[in-house]
Amino acid sequence: MQEYEELKKLVEEAESDIKKAEGGNKAAGTRVRKQMQQIKQAAQTVRSKVLELRSTEG
Repeated sequence: MQEYEELKKLVEEAESDIKKAEGGNKAAGTRVRKQMQQIKQAAQTVRSKVLELRSTEG
């Protein structure tokens, strides 16, 4: 599922900024918050896709 692969990619991309933010880098913290919003949207897309798949099977 392409949507799930995109979600995984977004999570992997956020990892380095999360580590920087933990170290006190405020700019990295801002980037993490933006990335988390993108991850939230991607997760919602995956949820919708799974529901769509489920409804077409039944």
